[in-house]
Amino acid sequence: MKRWYQRLGAIGATALLSSALLMAGCEGTETRNQVDDTVEELAGKKQVDQMKAMKEDLEQIQTQQADRLKQLQTDD
Repeated sequence: MKRWYQRLGAIGATALLSSALLMAGCEGTETRNQVDDTVEELAGKKQVDQMKAMKEDLEQIQTQQADRLKQLQTDD
């Protein structure tokens, strides 16, 4: 019975160490970043982000144009 507990403990320690090394090794690699980019592209997140950025740019341009129009009207 004592051997069984030793083997179980060794297997558990090996599993914990392996999973810790696996998680630590995958998080900051360039391959992980490429996978994340691919997933975002396939999910359409990149297109949504681009659309939001364009909308913000257009709103900023409209505000600038409105300010210029007000300035021209006050100059007359």
